[in-house]
This record gives sequence, C-alpha cells and structure tokens, in this order.
Amino acid sequence: MRSVDEQLEKVLAAAVRPAPVRVAISEAQGLLCAEEVIAERALPGFDQAAVDGYAVRSVDVAQAEVEPVVLPVVGEIPAGSRQPRRLQPGQAVRVNTGAPLPTLADAVVPLGYTDGHAARVTVHRTVASSAFVRRTGEDVQTGDVAVRQGSPIGAAQVGLLAAVGRDKVLVHPRPRVSVLSVGEELVDIERTPGPGQVYDVNSYALAAAARDAGADVTRVGITSGESRRLQEIVEGRLLLSEIVVIAGGVGGTVGDDVQSAINDLGQIDTTRVAVHPGSAQGFGRLGPDEVPVFLLPSNPISALVIFEVLIRPLIRLALGKQNPHRRMVRARLLSPITSSKGRRGYLRGQLLRDSATGEYLVQPLGTGGSHLLASLAEANCLAVIDEDVVEVPAGDEVTVTFLAQRG
Repeated sequence: MRSVDEQLEKVLAAAVRPAPVRVAISEAQGLLCAEEVIAERALPGFDQAAVDGYAVRSVDVAQAEVEPVVLPVVGEIPAGSRQPRRLQPGQAVRVNTGAPLPTLADAVVPLGYTDGHAARVTVHRTVASSAFVRRTGEDVQTGDVAVRQGSPIGAAQVGLLAAVGRDKVLVHPRPRVSVLSVGEELVDIERTPGPGQVYDVNSYALAAAARDAGADVTRVGITSGESRRLQEIVEGRLLLSEIVVIAGGVGGTVGDDVQSAINDLGQIDTTRVAVHPGSAQGFGRLGPDEVPVFLLPSNPISALVIFEVLIRPLIRLALGKQNPHRRMVRARLLSPITSSKGRRGYLRGQLLRDSATGEYLVQPLGTGGSHLLASLAEANCLAVIDEDVVEVPAGDEVTVTFLAQRG
C-alpha cells in the first residue's frame, strides 16, 4: 500500500502548467501575473487636489492661524480640466478633488478651513507646503513595477493596472479540468431514478470542487461504459484538458472496464493508498501530452476527499501557486474520534474558535460512515489523523486542514 505522501509526490510531479496568455484585465482576476508590469507613466500623472478647496501658495496663508487671510479667487478648476492655469502670488483658485493644480500652487486649503466664498475667500487655518495635494508619481513612478510577476491579481491589482493604462496583462491561465462519471446505476438529476439507480453526484460535486480550486471546468457528466465509446470520449478530453477526472472508474467490474477502455492511451497505475476514505484509486498520464488522469471511487465522500488531498494541489500548482496546499492548524477535539489503523484519516469536522483564548476547536462530524454526504456539506475542515493512530480522545489536539468557507 502506497503512502499518501508518496502518491502526492507522484501526482505533483505530473503538473502541467499551461503557457501564459495575455488577457483583458477584466478577465485576469483570480489568476497569477506572469510578467513584471512596468509603469510607463507616473501615478498620479500630475499634481492634483486631494480635497475640494482652494489652491494656494502655502506662504500666502502662513499667518492664517494668527488672523484670517483674505485672498481673491481668480477662477475655478474642475476635475478633468485640460486648461493650464497659473496662480499669481496672493491669489487662490477654487479646485475640486482630482483637479490639476495651477502653476505655483503648492497646497490646497480645504473648504472647511474657509468661509467658502466664491469671489474673495477668507482662510482661517494655515496649511503646509504639499498639504492636501497628490503629487506626480506619489503612488507609482515611471519605470516602477506596478504588479510583480507571480502576484495574485485581485481587485486592487486590476485597479492598479487600469490606473497605469494597461488594458491587458500576461497571466497563468486556469488549467482545464474535465470531469466524467461512469456507472450503469447513474442517472442525471433531470431524470427520476428507477429501481437500483442513483443520481450522478460525483460529476457535479467534483466539477464544483475543481472550479473552487481555480480551474476552468468542463463537466462531461455520465459517460457510457462501452469500451470504444469511453475511449473516444477520454481521448477527446485529453486534447482539451490539463487534468481529467473519471469518477467511478476504479473498483469492481466497471473499474476493470474503464481501465481496459483507456489502455491504448497510456498506463494507469491503479493502487491502494494508505488513506481513508478513498483508498482505492488510479492515476496515470495519458495521451501524447501525458495529461494527468485520475480514477476515483464512486463513493462521493471518498471521491471528494481524494480530490482535496491529491487533485486540488495539482490544480493549484498548475495555476502557478508556490504553495498549493490549504492552510493547516492545530485544534483541540471536542469529541473523541476514531481512525483506521495503517491509513491516514481525513475526517470531517466543524472548526470553531474560542473567542476568549483564540484557541481552535474541532467537532468531528459524520463518524458513522464514509457515505454520509450531508456531514461533508456541514464540514469546514478535515481532521488529519496519522496512520499509526486509531483513537484520539476529546481534549487532545489534532491537525486540521481548512475547506472552502461557506456563506
């Protein structure tokens, strides 16, 4: 039986990172930047007012703390103005937030420091040079790196790219993942199951998990187990995917049929991994491009746990993430937990935090069996139990790995 770490090492060695592509910045959110974005212009691009008020020379209002200073208002500059203005000594110009400062002005007096008069303004408080002014290049200088290679592109990065005039950016694209389900007992959710039939849960659940991991997902759905047809479908998906997942493709007669159907495409290593749930699984690299292909058990809990442990890190690595694994913490058990000897357990739990001490606490869920899908829906973590541990009493600490947050 292969260890989890050995299987994970084998899987991650097969990571295929798609070549970087240039996309519109509106499509780049959630991806990693694949270039050093150099600012070709300063941000801000000109000295501008940071507040509504009056552009002045700071020396002209230096005495305002002693006695009010009255200055003639010689015009108004709105935001977006393209007309150059020049301020003479002893004058003020009304400015709006974002408006370019007139020549010689080195400060802005906020409206609240004045009487707000339109023709002759009385200033009651002094301002220092550069006060309430956004200076040219204060945020980004020409030639600065605006967004670094390898940085995740979020809302702030998209805004910064727009601010420096970039409409497109080179990114690591989402790896394409195809999800198939096989099994004579399966029906799609649009139909009513007959005797002995069940809904296809896996293709929906695994597609959602892959999407959550950051992949571009195609849910192929239920696929015929007929050898020639299955081979055609898998061969087609290999041309369009960086990862292929076949649920129900391991164990029993169906598993044998699946492996027989794809034998001509490459070698699948079907083995037992020292993990529960989900010990029986298959992995290999098929087709001329050696695309990673996973065979997962039909049990949805087992399939989702294997996805979390092995496939999600592969997707994250393909996205360009340096650390493809979820965050892990130590938490104190609120109830005892049991695990299978000789296999690393990934057991469902509800992670809490003590508001007084900040300590993490975990309540085990669904310990009655690996088939209890409802308990996984309630879980926000997996408790990781070492292979040589069978029982962990309440009060002891265990390692837990975060799942996607709900709500």
